[in-house]
Amino acid sequence: MSSKTAVITGGGSGLGLVTARHLIKAGQTVVLVGRDAARTKAAADSLRGLAPAGSDAAPPRTYIADLEQWSQVRALASKLAADTVPVDVLINNAGAAFPRYEQTADGVERTYAINHHAPFLLTHALLAAGALTPEARIINMSTFVEKRGKLDVKDPDVAGRPWNSRFYHQINVYATSKLVSLLATRELAHRLPDGMSIYNANPGMVKGTAINSNAGGLMRLTAPLFRPFAVTPDEGVQTPVWLATASPAPYPSGGFFSKSQPDAPSRLALDDTLARILYTRTAALLGVEPLKE
Repeated sequence: MSSKTAVITGGGSGLGLVTARHLIKAGQTVVLVGRDAARTKAAADSLRGLAPAGSDAAPPRTYIADLEQWSQVRALASKLAADTVPVDVLINNAGAAFPRYEQTADGVERTYAINHHAPFLLTHALLAAGALTPEARIINMSTFVEKRGKLDVKDPDVAGRPWNSRFYHQINVYATSKLVSLLATRELAHRLPDGMSIYNANPGMVKGTAINSNAGGLMRLTAPLFRPFAVTPDEGVQTPVWLATASPAPYPSGGFFSKSQPDAPSRLALDDTLARILYTRTAALLGVEPLKE
């Protein structure tokens, strides 16, 4: 059997790199997507020689993209398609949180751009380019913190701009961006071609990764308080690795998974009407053709 190919965003460090290490040991070929060329190359070099004996997995490959910019997300999908990379597994791992309100060049809040727009756009661009294989699995890294998401259910926002005129609470902005992504994923699961699956993977509170320190602000200040309850990176990636490798494909598609099993997200995250609205609004914002229901 030929090796499956997994594309991992944010693969140059942290949970993305640890996930890649486990997938290579499971016999998969990995493609690392990172923002920093030198760091991503060093990450790929660290993975060489880890494939099991007799595996036909190809050496790790790297692609560079700033996923905060929609144009670079589209360019990444085009490059993967042009290079005929067969995407059996797409792990949308790249994530971020910022201490203050800032807009991207596309005019949206930065946290939303990376945590919601990038995975949504990359998934749809790869679908449109025919780069996803017929039984592809898409895994969006989520979080238990989504329960703190603040959505106006009567007029849900997908761009994050309203945070510019209200109190910018870093954790709530991060949580809301993840909640929006979770809901859009729930709707996308109903629209994907037969055979494909999409999941939300909750790694839990993970120690030793850079997201809290890089985020700065409140997340950096409070991180030490949760360290005694945090899991190791190897424990944190168990769920996405299981979703990527389990046979048959885990059920349900569109579900929220923790500790390698289905879990219950917030009640709001189960609202199918809201999920449909957020999906169509995100598609319109990004200029993406919605998949048919």
